[in-house]
Amino acid sequence: MAGAEGWSSTQLRQYSFPLETIPRLSCTDPEADRLISEEKPVVLTDTHLIDSALKWDLGYLRANLGGGLCSVYESDNHKFMYFDEKKAKDRKDYTPCTKRMEMPFEEFVKQLESSAETEGKRVYLQQTLNDTVGKNIVVDFLQFNWDWINKQQQKQNWGHLTSNLLLIGMAGNVTPVHYDEQQNFFAQVKGFKRCILFAPEQIECLYPYPVHHPCDRQSQVDFDNPDYNRFPKFRYASGLEAVVGPGDVLYIPMYWWHHIESLLEGGYTTSVNFWYKAGPTPRNIVYPLKPVQKMAIMRNLEKMLAEALGDYREVGPLINTMIQGRYTLMDMTEVNGNKVLYTD
Repeated sequence: MAGAEGWSSTQLRQYSFPLETIPRLSCTDPEADRLISEEKPVVLTDTHLIDSALKWDLGYLRANLGGGLCSVYESDNHKFMYFDEKKAKDRKDYTPCTKRMEMPFEEFVKQLESSAETEGKRVYLQQTLNDTVGKNIVVDFLQFNWDWINKQQQKQNWGHLTSNLLLIGMAGNVTPVHYDEQQNFFAQVKGFKRCILFAPEQIECLYPYPVHHPCDRQSQVDFDNPDYNRFPKFRYASGLEAVVGPGDVLYIPMYWWHHIESLLEGGYTTSVNFWYKAGPTPRNIVYPLKPVQKMAIMRNLEKMLAEALGDYREVGPLINTMIQGRYTLMDMTEVNGNKVLYTD
């Protein structure tokens, strides 16, 4: 992917899978509206969504964010994999790869600066913008281009805005590939981030953790060192990518896998998420089902089986018993160009 003003290709990590470029369009372009309505990713320019936040450097935030505690994650390496804290407490066999802490913003800045100098433990702030912020941040927040984003919400018939998350990380920080069950406008404030997305139908190539695992919605594949013996279909994964800079807004559709990384040697980065609930379920279901609907079905089946069996550990063996000898040994045929199992 060609570099733009402010970054170069030498700041990008190298991966084994092919990538195409996510379209970059003005928010006034009808093609941008079409992509959003079809739940396909697009980088939007000219939204002016977070113009009032473009001055949010560390000094301004230190002076104005307020005295409340911030949620900060610490990692021994560059990866910050999400995990469900409640599920983690119930799994004695699971050790989180990151540690969550609560601290004043001033303390976070000190750790951010010291980590950058010593290359020790890394930190990543992920704080909801709530009523603990200072007056000037509230004023900036109210000056976001709510008119534009509210019209998008209404046009797409999405549910309500659930949260705005302030993200501040170090150069080289990586949020490994995962998917969310909400619509997301990802706005870049400071620095540059590379966003790699995979369509929902690539789920078979990305091997998500079971629903009841603390790392639910995350891929088990390590992009830096993929294990093709355990995850052979990862060889066929292919994605889309974009580098977003200050003022850019990336639409990340619900159930689209996304891997987000601050560029190497690019200084700290700041972003703001706008998460929206999905719209109401259509009264009339259209067949064949879309990939996102299939993902939802798989999640619900796992949850239902765990509840019925009384133990999440029995879900995998039961599904395996259902498949082995009944589907795996039958002849293969092709449907719409894809290999599928066939029986009379």
